[in-house]
Amino acid sequence: MSFLPDLGFFTMGMWSVGLGAIGAAVTGIVLANTDLFLSKPEKATLEFLEEIELKALGSNQRTFKAGELWEKNGAVIMAVRRPG
Repeated sequence: MSFLPDLGFFTMGMWSVGLGAIGAAVTGIVLANTDLFLSKPEKATLEFLEEIELKALGSNQRTFKAGELWEKNGAVIMAVRRPG
């Protein structure tokens, strides 16, 4: 007569929880380090970039369209979208 309960059910549960944790960790690593499920960004057109309003920094607080920059002196603009 053994006073210890059968550990087969407990062992099966531990394997199930362990495999679930490993699967969740692998899924998290894949989703955090790849862009598999993200939508692809659209490329900005020249017409869209021309219409962007820019503000001058410093004491001269003037607002102008981005197209004015390359009309006068051929400047190149890099557009960066901030999060939020």
